[in-house]
Amino acid sequence: MGVLHPKMKFFLENLLPVYPEGYTPTLEDIRGRSAASPAGTVEQIHKVTDKKIKGPEGDIPVRVYMPEGEGPFPVTVYFHGGGFVYGDLDTHDSVCRSIAKASQQVLVAVDYRLAPENPFPAAPNDCFTAAKWVYDHAEELNVDNTKLSVAGDSAGGNLATVVSMMAKEQGGLSISKQLLLYPVTDRFQPDKYASYKENGSGYFLTTESMGLFSKLYIQSDEGRNNPHTAPMLAEDLSGLPPALVITAEYDPLRDEGEAYGEKLREAGVEVIIKREEGQIHGFFNLFSMIDSKEDIKEVYNYIGEFLNSEISSSIVKS
Repeated sequence: MGVLHPKMKFFLENLLPVYPEGYTPTLEDIRGRSAASPAGTVEQIHKVTDKKIKGPEGDIPVRVYMPEGEGPFPVTVYFHGGGFVYGDLDTHDSVCRSIAKASQQVLVAVDYRLAPENPFPAAPNDCFTAAKWVYDHAEELNVDNTKLSVAGDSAGGNLATVVSMMAKEQGGLSISKQLLLYPVTDRFQPDKYASYKENGSGYFLTTESMGLFSKLYIQSDEGRNNPHTAPMLAEDLSGLPPALVITAEYDPLRDEGEAYGEKLREAGVEVIIKREEGQIHGFFNLFSMIDSKEDIKEVYNYIGEFLNSEISSSIVKS
């Protein structure tokens, strides 16, 4: 193991809520903590617009980040993290702005339905609908839908690759790249991965929290055995878009993210797996929160380069 980044060490020692010994944080605690988190300073974007689009069961709020320039621009559809149970357009606004700034692409953030009120498959259905809406409304958004990427962190990383799988299965849109930031990729199996044993407590995201999130999100046996909840279960990942998988050294999800990257590679998908040393789960949000985005500017620049690189795959079927 390396050395914990000093800013992450400061966060863990000074800013993480302290609960009484033996107390397990509830969903209400977690949602309240997320809503109360400071936003920090944010990147200035040329134009930011909130919209509502028609979803499978009601409207889906989206936020469109537009760069300056002529267009049509490449576009990234972003799905936020939060264990499938918390988070929204505001909790990840700073991260979305930083990716939009680094890539100079249009970025469309999606406020999908959350569990336990809306368990699987509500989230992937909303996210696929939103990606399809972006693809179909390219002219309105001033984007080039032949250069449409999907991205997300944690639960959102899961949803980004699941949307890529759904596009391959159902057709109707082409996805050129997938950006997966410390993604959830497997069923909750803490005994399967060494990173759970090493990082399952004391580093923000805990084994206990992951167990709670899994239980609230997947409420049926069908869901538990479905590759759309656990992409590691997929028999065939060939034909998915090129992927950048970013993991964090002190993250219980580190090993499953990297294992999924390797599984994509074995299926013939172009993959870059990049482990960020010294970092913990959620570090993109946490650096934004403590006004230290400069510490990870290099990672954002790398993301921008990946999203604008020439590698792409076309899996559109009508």
